[in-house]
Amino acid sequence: MNKRKIDNPILVILGLLFVVSCSVDPRPLRDVNNNDDQFQYDWSATADSIQDATYTQFLGSQGTFTANNAGDNTFHYWPNGHALHILVDGYVRTGDASYVSKMKALLNGIKSKNGNTYVNVFNDDMLWLANACVRAYVATNDSEYKDVAEFLWTEILKSHSDVFGGGITWKKDTPKSKNAVSNGPTIVLAMRLYDLEGNTEYLDWAKNIYEWQKNTLVDPATGLVWDNISETDGVVTTNKDWIFTYNMGTWIGAGIRLYQETGEEDYLFNALKSAKSLMTSSKLTTEGLLRDEGEGDGGLFKGILVRYFTELILLPDLNTNDRNAFLKFFKFNVETFHAKGLSKPNMMSGHNWKVAPTGKVDLTTQLSGVMLIEAAARLEAADLL
Repeated sequence: MNKRKIDNPILVILGLLFVVSCSVDPRPLRDVNNNDDQFQYDWSATADSIQDATYTQFLGSQGTFTANNAGDNTFHYWPNGHALHILVDGYVRTGDASYVSKMKALLNGIKSKNGNTYVNVFNDDMLWLANACVRAYVATNDSEYKDVAEFLWTEILKSHSDVFGGGITWKKDTPKSKNAVSNGPTIVLAMRLYDLEGNTEYLDWAKNIYEWQKNTLVDPATGLVWDNISETDGVVTTNKDWIFTYNMGTWIGAGIRLYQETGEEDYLFNALKSAKSLMTSSKLTTEGLLRDEGEGDGGLFKGILVRYFTELILLPDLNTNDRNAFLKFFKFNVETFHAKGLSKPNMMSGHNWKVAPTGKVDLTTQLSGVMLIEAAARLEAADLL
């Protein structure tokens, strides 16, 4: 084999330095007692890195985000709703005004790409965006976000019916299919809108749908959330086999909000039951790590859970033992993800949090990684990590 001769050794040294620098984790660590085996993570710096990487590698046209980082520019409504969530996360954490323009461009871009309307046949898609819009309004005081959230709320309520005793349908055109994914987020949205103005109609809706979901789609023994109830050819079936992380997350978030507003212990008890079960259920975890739910839609599920699981950790009324158990679980997941599931230096997220991606990464999968790191930064700011 012929080798090309390099005459200038300085170029060799510079080349080696470049390779090494590109392999360094861009997230700084804070050394503790100069011990190489002990360090504290700087999760806020890591959040900056993964936010920047996400925006750079997934930004498409009109302020929206592409389906993956490998050239698929397809627009998908619901992950873009969650992209608004992570932009709000970044703005709340940093106060960096650049997030504000990104948020507004994304909101307008979603409408444009969706046929110049925010209405969608999937109620859960509208719910994800509406929840993000309330958070954006609270963060910026820009009334356009509030207007969109209230508009979407009205649209979503059109799919409420007495079929199966209540609840919101999965899609506008599936009157005999009602899913956890279209009800848990409805409760959360109702409580967020209630917090804005104190309109008791929102609170009443939240209580009503919560009771329906508890009685219809939640295992009373474990608090695990079943995916859906449906009717086909006159046969009503509850799908108890499909148990997903994101449904657990919004159910926990619903209980937190109703407990904080009403002070009724049952809401907190139910949230705690579900949180404790998810840490040990083989349907949700593998050896203490939130399970791999694949790419595509499933790639985003864990991030949604983490958002509301973090709220539970931060709940002031949580007892020390429960908080420590939840923190231990969270810490294991985020540190495993950072060590094994996050590729560096490009800061791309794997759908299996102990396997870093080597090729294409879906937006959904990347968003979960951002949500996990932003949650860690939030817990770090509260001196819990």
